[in-house]
Amino acid sequence: MSPKTADPRVRTALIEAAARVLTEEGPDALTTRRLAAEVGTSTMAVYTYFDGMDALRVEVRREGFARLARFLEVVEGSDDTVADVAALGGAYLLNAVVNRHLYSQMFGTPPDEHDPEVGHDTLERLVDAVARAISTGRFKGDPWDLATQCWAMAHGIVTLHLAGLLTLPEAIQTFAAMGRNLFVGFGDDPSAAETSIAAAHERLQATAEETLASVEIPA
Repeated sequence: MSPKTADPRVRTALIEAAARVLTEEGPDALTTRRLAAEVGTSTMAVYTYFDGMDALRVEVRREGFARLARFLEVVEGSDDTVADVAALGGAYLLNAVVNRHLYSQMFGTPPDEHDPEVGHDTLERLVDAVARAISTGRFKGDPWDLATQCWAMAHGIVTLHLAGLLTLPEAIQTFAAMGRNLFVGFGDDPSAAETSIAAAHERLQATAEETLASVEIPA
């Protein structure tokens, strides 16, 4: 298969199939034959698109963070800086729901030693939003520290949801409750925090209706 006939859809299908097999069955189940059967292509496709299985595993993690970045990009800045932070958390959850296997591999494997900063831009997006909330007087503290706490909260809730321990409505409700507590701890007014979280939820519903028609976001 030459580069001229390479199909990007096959490349994407191989990445998604690899993420699914790794998540559901573990690394021992991931072979070129298994991937070829899953995607309906030849075993040579793995070498055509990725130069081998090790490179494919690296690309699985990179693709996971690339998709997360696209979800975060949908969240535009507004006058309500705390709602912006909350909306980024909602986008994080939505990405995990839609790309659950890729999400599992983003954090289930160590960073690639040749590209250790993969995914750093997604955290920086949250840090920037938190810094804006600090600049408007809603939060107090170090942007990286507060953003890391937000990320840890989001990752914990997402992990519980993907493990089947929280339904999607329960995960969203927990996001709102923990987000309020965290934001108040950061220095925000309780009533203002609740208003911003509600505004973020409305924004997320609108985004889901426009771009994620297959995902149901409970009210």
